[in-house]
Parts: sequence; structure tokens; C-alpha cells
Amino acid sequence: MQQQRNLTMLTDLYELTMMYGYYKHGMQDKEVVFDLFFRKSAGQSVYGIAAGLEQIISYIENLHFADEDIEYLRTLNLFDEEFFTLLKGIKFTGEIYAMQEGEIAFPGEPLLRVKAPILQAQLIETAMLNIVNHQTLIATKASRVVYAAQGDGILEFGLRRAQGPDAGIYGARAAIIGGCIGTSNVLTGQMFDISVKGTHAHSWVMTFPTELDSFRAYAKVFPDSCLLLVDTYDTLRSGVPNAITVFNELKENGHKPVGIRLDSGDLAYLSKKARIMLDKAGFEDVKIFASNDLDEHLIWDLKAQGAKIDVWGVGTSLITSRDNPALGGVYKLVSEFDKDGNEIPKIKISENPIKVTTPGYKKVYRLYNKDTNKALADYITLDDEVVDDSKPLTIFDPHATWKRMTLTNYYAKELLHPIFIDGKCVYKKPTLKEIAEYSKQGIASLWNEYKRLSNPHVYKVDLSHKLYNTKQKLLSQINEETSK
Repeated sequence: MQQQRNLTMLTDLYELTMMYGYYKHGMQDKEVVFDLFFRKSAGQSVYGIAAGLEQIISYIENLHFADEDIEYLRTLNLFDEEFFTLLKGIKFTGEIYAMQEGEIAFPGEPLLRVKAPILQAQLIETAMLNIVNHQTLIATKASRVVYAAQGDGILEFGLRRAQGPDAGIYGARAAIIGGCIGTSNVLTGQMFDISVKGTHAHSWVMTFPTELDSFRAYAKVFPDSCLLLVDTYDTLRSGVPNAITVFNELKENGHKPVGIRLDSGDLAYLSKKARIMLDKAGFEDVKIFASNDLDEHLIWDLKAQGAKIDVWGVGTSLITSRDNPALGGVYKLVSEFDKDGNEIPKIKISENPIKVTTPGYKKVYRLYNKDTNKALADYITLDDEVVDDSKPLTIFDPHATWKRMTLTNYYAKELLHPIFIDGKCVYKKPTLKEIAEYSKQGIASLWNEYKRLSNPHVYKVDLSHKLYNTKQKLLSQINEETSK
């Protein structure tokens, strides 16, 4: 269940002023190509996990200016009535190619490629960046947390700390794409058919005369899903012993308790002691859940210390990506077409090398080792190029061209898929569970060296010879023009 929302006005003003300028100069029918990509991965990660495409599709399908939108724009005193007439009829008629949600993505390669009349292509920039930047950021953060847990389950618990309802809803969705097994967010569960998890708060325990009374009351209501929070007063002297008492009562009545949750204190020490107590009482299958301001680094350290925790609830640090709360995705013009349909590649130059764009109407391949199915490198080409993986392929580092590698035992997979053609959605949207499984397979295709939490190895993203030469030619032409 998802509600259709008209987000057409979710845009920066300069998109509209540029659209108006193009219109006044008679350029509204010019066909252009934009790439959406990020220059640097979030935090210390070398990769990102593409997310947000489903919401992009909904946004594009519902793109239109309502009467109240036009009325508001009139109050800005920037545009004329002819332009408003044009806006009233605007809809997306172009094409969008994109990486599937859950795809592993690397800096500099297009997550989305838009080809459309310039007014349409310009209008959708802000909203698409808003959607993709946020969900890709959270999915990537979640994947790092999942990696740190080394096979343990991760639950997303961050709704109350998210920056608003949308960040909570779609952040939880992205966390599932990144590998979380469930969320506390009931609305996200309803909207996307995913598992919702949770137990009770400390206030439940404090409401009853004693901790044992509160545990018994909870077990009476939820005998087959009994998970008790044991750290309200004293974890080892009262919490765990009282939980065991209630678990024995459940067992005598034919019910199987689920577990205990730790939310404070030294989680390594407490979990190890609690595990001994539970096992001694005959509850080897009862799981230990933990929360308490966790992130991937703390989970990694707790695992190294031998913490006996089975499932981790991660909130603030995940839903906000607290250590790196924004992904710097950008949307750049890379080509335009003249009246005869001839492509004219475009490039942006900067004194900062990372901001120099890669021109042209492009596609992206991922190259895999045939024996291991591990990813070897990504290869960006112009759209008319085809990788023949039956033949050797020599790739090179576009920033250090002497670094070369010839691949023989490999296969190639295209990463950009048609989403919209002639303004019509041609993509069959997978379920969130299917996206999460696809993401899991993608993460498995990376060597652990690329997944390290600190100082990961840099993954190869190379340009084809033809694309590299196109870029160098444009750079040379601009240098000649500016030096005159």
C-alpha cells in the first residue's frame, strides 16, 4: 500500500527559472542527457547500494502541475502566462535508465540516466536527488551494520530519531534493502509488506508493582512471542532471573519464549553472563537481543569481545547515518542532441579533479570472474559500445593510465535497465523482499577487502578507450578555447 503523491513542486526554484529561461530562448524542445551519480561514497564505504527507484517511478508517473501549483507560482512574479500554460501541460515523455534497487554502485557511475526534452529533464533533478540520495545513504549504512554483525540479525529501530515521517518510512525501507531483517516502523511494514518487530519499553515494567509482575502480565498477553526487556532495575540480579521464572511458567503451559533484550550497560559482559544463566536454566534456544545506541563499529567491537548477542536493534546511527548524514549525489548534463539527432557530448570542468564530469550517453558494465562470481571491476562505456566477454578485455585506471589489467576468464553484466521509454514505465517493480535478496547477492559478489569498515580497498571503475578519448578530447578543446 502506497499513497500517490504529487511531488512536482518538490523542486528548487532555480529549476523553474532555468526552465523559463530555456523556454524564452526557444530551447524547450532541445533533447539532453543527464546522469545522476555520487562522487564519493557515504562515510568510509567504497560502495553504495542504489535505492529509491520505486519512489522515483511513482514521482515521474504523477508528474504534473495542479491548478493550485500554478496559482502559487503566479505569486512569485517571475513567469508569464504563456509559461504557465506550458507548465499545465507538462508531463514526462522521455526515457530513464537506472540501476536496479539493491545494486552495488560506485563513485562516478550513473545510477540513473535521463534522456528527455530539457524542461522535463531539468524539472525532475531536485526530487530525484532527494529520493535517491536519502535511500541510497541509509541502505549503504545498513549494509555496513549488517556486515559488522557477521551473520546476526539486524533490526531497524530508528523511527523516533528520524528527521521526520518520510525519513522514518523510507529510511526503514532502505534499511531492509541494506540487509536488515525487520523494522519497528509499523507504517513501513504495512506499506511494503515487511516484518515488524518490537517488545515493550521500560515504562511497561515501571507501571506494575514489581518487575516480575510486569513480565507475567506481558507473557499472559503474548505467550507465543514473549520477549522481555530485562535492564529496568538490575539486569543480572533481577531482570534475567525474573525472565527465567516467567519462561519456566510459559514452558509449563506449552509455550516457547522468544528472548530477552538488553538496552544498557556493558553489553559484552551482560550478554555473556545472561547466556550462561539462560543455558543453565534450560533455555539454550532463547535469543538475546540488544540495543543501546549501536552502530557498525560498536557491534564489530562487541563481536570481537565475544558478546553473546543474537539480534541487534540499531536506531539513531542507522536511520540518520549519523557519522555521515548526507550522500553527495549530483545530476549533471552529459550530452545534448542537435536538430538532426546528432549527439554533442558535454563536460563540466573544475579545479577539483573529482568534480570533472564524464561526458556522453553512457552505460555501465560489471565484470565478474567466471569461477568465483566475484566482481572484478566496473566498466563505463559509450552507449554504442558492446563488451564481448568471449574475448580478452584490457582495462585501465582512468586517473593513472599505466595501471592496466587484461581480463580473460570473465563475464559482463549491464547495470542500467530501461525504466521509462517515451514517458511510459516499462519496468516491472520487484517487491521489497526481492530487492533485499538482490542486494544480498550483490554484497556477496564483493571481496571482503572492499567491505572493510575502515580503510577498504578501492574498487576499480574504469572507462572504455573510446569514452576516455572522448573525455580527453573535450578537455583539450576547452583548454585551447580558454587559453586564446
